Amino acid sequence: MNEHSDPSKAAACRTNVTIITGLSGAGKTTALHALEDRGFFCVDNLPTPLIPETVRVCEGDEIAHLALGIDARVGSFLTSIEKIIHLLKKEEKREIRLLFLDASDEVLLSRFKETRRPHPVRIRPANSERTDSFAIIDSIALERERLAPLRAYATQVIDTTHFSPYDLRNLIITHQSSEDAARMIIRLLSFGFKYGIPVDADFLLDVRFLKNPYFVSYLKASSGEDQECSNFILTLPQTAQFLNHLKELLHFLMPCYEQEGRSHFTMAIGCTGGRHRSVALVNALASFIRDQLKMFVATFHRDLHRPNLVRPRTQDQSNKIQP
Repeated sequence: MNEHSDPSKAAACRTNVTIITGLSGAGKTTALHALEDRGFFCVDNLPTPLIPETVRVCEGDEIAHLALGIDARVGSFLTSIEKIIHLLKKEEKREIRLLFLDASDEVLLSRFKETRRPHPVRIRPANSERTDSFAIIDSIALERERLAPLRAYATQVIDTTHFSPYDLRNLIITHQSSEDAARMIIRLLSFGFKYGIPVDADFLLDVRFLKNPYFVSYLKASSGEDQECSNFILTLPQTAQFLNHLKELLHFLMPCYEQEGRSHFTMAIGCTGGRHRSVALVNALASFIRDQLKMFVATFHRDLHRPNLVRPRTQDQSNKIQP
């Protein structure tokens, strides 16, 4: 461990590890996907002798959170897991969590029959007349026996008998207490309808009903980033009413979307050219989401820096509508 001889460096690079194991069909893959969406680096079906080296590689790459999936297919490797966990904790005083997922035999059997996937711990029936259901039950029993030591050693045991994948995902996220794990990222995008609607928007708003600063002579060449233009837009009576209703809606929607398990949510706000109204409203909403909802938000003004062609009208242009 010479590479970690500097205590401050070791603390900075320390990787906290969550090990997920349990009965096949109890939701290990769902749990790993939930953690992956929260910013964890995930590896499934890793032989236990490779765990220490995997942790050290992650620390070299400054990966803060690692989730490992282990099941009974690793066989005799399971006997060394307690020793490895103890070693990792002792080496760098890491946080090591062992999460064990369980479910009733009846529910596990039902899940395998629904998915029609073979059980990873396969047993050849002694009696050729026995059905596949009997073979799966035997496999479940053997796997339960193999994993019993891990269950006793677990930091937390979750019984998923009455859980849907959605329920398990929510529970994993709730119990994932690391402050460094990512929450849902809200992306606010301003755009101009005349340049096309963004294809990646989850929620789209049209604010062309608001008074357009483009037709106010002293604001035409400005943008929603400029204080004077922003104040003009945000102090309009319609804008104030619109923002009040929208903030109330976001206050309800954003926690719901995050609870659903979304990792990203894109809200697009459009005006005619994407320079004035949509820009000012995106900036105002970003402050609200950041300060009031306490959620991470990123802003992007797609069409803000397109050329703003403001030129005197000539006689030939007198009957033409300005863009």
